[in-house]
Amino acid sequence: MKKAKRSTAVRASDASASKSIALFISCAAAFLTPFMVSSLNVALPSIGKEFAMSAVLLSWVPTGYLLASAIFLVPFGRLSDIHGRKKVFLWGSVVYTVACLLLPFSTSGDMLIAFRVLEGVGSAALFGTGAAILTSIFPPGERGKALGIYIGCVYAGLSLGPLIGGALTQSPLTWRSIFFINVLIGIVVIAAVAWKLKGEWAEAKGEAFDTTGSVAYGVSLAALILGLSFLPSLAAAVPVVLGVAGLLFFVRWELNAKSPVLDMRLFRQNPVFAWSSLAALVNYSATAGVGFLLSLYLQYVKGFTPQLAGLVLIAQPVVMTALSPVAGRLSDRTEPQVVASIGMALTTAGLVLLIFLSETTRLWVVVLALLVLGAGFGLFSSPNTNAMMSSVEKRFLGVASGTVGTMRLLGQMLSLAIALMLFSLFIGRVQITPSAFPAFLTCIRVAFTVFAVLCFAGVFASLSRGKMHRHPVEETVERARGQ
Repeated sequence: MKKAKRSTAVRASDASASKSIALFISCAAAFLTPFMVSSLNVALPSIGKEFAMSAVLLSWVPTGYLLASAIFLVPFGRLSDIHGRKKVFLWGSVVYTVACLLLPFSTSGDMLIAFRVLEGVGSAALFGTGAAILTSIFPPGERGKALGIYIGCVYAGLSLGPLIGGALTQSPLTWRSIFFINVLIGIVVIAAVAWKLKGEWAEAKGEAFDTTGSVAYGVSLAALILGLSFLPSLAAAVPVVLGVAGLLFFVRWELNAKSPVLDMRLFRQNPVFAWSSLAALVNYSATAGVGFLLSLYLQYVKGFTPQLAGLVLIAQPVVMTALSPVAGRLSDRTEPQVVASIGMALTTAGLVLLIFLSETTRLWVVVLALLVLGAGFGLFSSPNTNAMMSSVEKRFLGVASGTVGTMRLLGQMLSLAIALMLFSLFIGRVQITPSAFPAFLTCIRVAFTVFAVLCFAGVFASLSRGKMHRHPVEETVERARGQ
């Protein structure tokens, strides 16, 4: 009897240790990629000056990374379901860390972009498996809390990136030192995965990988995103049409494939997953451009320095970081549908406040809007992710995790495309000078109106998902393992 109790205690201790390690490596990876994106955005002017890059070429420094990540997220998620999430996560960590090690030694803009694409490939493997590993280890009653902490680390990276990136860029270490921080964290993550994370998760082991579907998906998504980046130019029409046509072919192919890279039954037969995915896409489409537009508003119209504008903008991700774990725990105790929908409604309210921006708008109004936006997104994101991940069978967790990341990237690209299209319509291809301030203010007011309408529609998408479907057999097994 004593041996049985001791054995049970050992298993409980091992399970607790595995959870801690899994949470650590997932959160470290969740911090890395947004930290890199937000810190490097501050350094872009310095990079462009050093390599004499045009505005178009410089824009490919972030775009190349986002494009590579979007293309590989779902395929890597499927590969992790077949071959093991730990294995794909480990190789993604290696690729990402190697890319970060190479980036500081770039000698041209083209080389920098090429290494950023490689970094995006590694990032896709991390984001395509991180949430899936947590969902595999944490039982339903603890999953929301873990995912809340995970998403909180994403926002922590977004919060610290501009501050640390700006300081390093202005220091004698220059922008190149930003990548070395990621190298150090990456090495720690690799060591933790290789030597501390026990077990493997591959519920779709033995199933075939859909190469045709993956290629069709990647090529179509690349064409679509490239086209969106050229809007509203007529040159965008061809890649956008090809991208949409390719995605339609991809959907048809996946419906008939024996082992699809993205099982369309997740959308056709799982309303929670389908509506949660749509809600995520809408939410990111409505919010990703806020920081970009407000940064220009604060620096051009209000005359703030980049550092002061960054301090103002940090209000939103700080609130998001604080609320995400709380929202995650709430989604364990109540329906994620409720928490996420309240979050989406708050986000809509924050966007409505920004519609009335003018040259005389007080700073406290901007900060208030950012705080409301941060609270809304913090309440939405982790419960929505919990609903998506908990609504699928275990053999689809990698694909579900990849879909979460894909919705985020597509939303970001669409949000920026809307902002850039409005710039072209209202301002044209000229610099933003005082004479252009009225047109600029009209542009951002229209943009925030569009974002608010999108987000308001997203509330109904969030409410339409219904109650989260949990798998009772898997829930019983998960709880037994956690005891």
